[in-house]
Amino acid sequence: MLAQQLSDELGPDADTETARQRGHGSARTAALLRVDGLSVDYPVGHVGFWGRQRRVAHAVTDVSFEIRRGETFGLVGETGSGKSTTGRAILGKAPITAGQIVFDGRDITRLKGRERRIVHRNLQLVFQDPYASLNPRMKVGEIIAEPLVVHGLVRRPRDAAPHVAHLLELVGLPPDAAGRFPHAFSGGQRQRIGIARALSLRPQLLICDEPVSALDVSVQAQVVNLLQDLQQQLGLSYLFIAHDLSVVRHISHRVGIMYAGRLVETADRTAIYERPSHPYTKALLSAIPVPDPPTQRARRRIVIAGELPNPTRPPSGCRFHTRCPEVQPRCIEQVPTPVELGVGHWSACLLAKTPAGEGSGGIADE
Repeated sequence: MLAQQLSDELGPDADTETARQRGHGSARTAALLRVDGLSVDYPVGHVGFWGRQRRVAHAVTDVSFEIRRGETFGLVGETGSGKSTTGRAILGKAPITAGQIVFDGRDITRLKGRERRIVHRNLQLVFQDPYASLNPRMKVGEIIAEPLVVHGLVRRPRDAAPHVAHLLELVGLPPDAAGRFPHAFSGGQRQRIGIARALSLRPQLLICDEPVSALDVSVQAQVVNLLQDLQQQLGLSYLFIAHDLSVVRHISHRVGIMYAGRLVETADRTAIYERPSHPYTKALLSAIPVPDPPTQRARRRIVIAGELPNPTRPPSGCRFHTRCPEVQPRCIEQVPTPVELGVGHWSACLLAKTPAGEGSGGIADE
């Protein structure tokens, strides 16, 4: 009975209709997820007799973006920029200091208990490390069925066997993989198992936290192509977190660049890669190798000196001013507000040129 109910709710026959409802046609323009002014702070250390908090690490500060139905939003930045923390905050796994998260028209910022579990069926995570994210003591079929057991859709993993077999086929693995343990698979195959597990509850949004960074280059391409195929088949939306701009360009519709906890530039992938505005974006793009030697030699490499600032003591003004090759005196004092340079192209830089040809001059409170 439970297996039949699961088949009715989540079975393969619903794929085509689900894709139509979620990500295609006019629905593509609607925002599935909206993040507005998100800030995440972590307390660091305790001092005094009463355990007062001495310092706070500002992991994410005033980040805003949206993800439309059926699209991939790439979030890019170097290690420590706050991109993974942003994904964890959306999932309710990081302490939100300020801001709002709206999913499918509902404010989910402060949801707890049963309400959170119900909403989070539609929000699933694909982990970075396919070796550490799978329980080595569980068979693959049990791993994929576990979310269904947790959410009460089936009583035992074997009740979900038809659905597990369908998911394995969907990610390119044979049905007999369900009876084997994770150690019997390669890294790319393990990541496919992780994707199948994330899809088991038929979510609308997948948060992919550097899902290919631990894989070989050839395997990376296979997994990225799989994610694109699944997006077309199921109408999925992705928040694709990565530091590799080449991968992000291939899979993303729009891209956001993060630095030291702030979103410094947002645009569609064409504008980001062909008309970058922020000095940090330009530096990241200059580091991407080009396979044509003459073209590579002709390019100007922008080297960023130093390291990311300490999140417990972020710099005043623009947080990038301590490493920016184009820094000016006002960058040290003024916090830039994002200005729109074109349709959907925003840059948080005091030197950014508006359509009228003037610098933004925007100032925000730190």
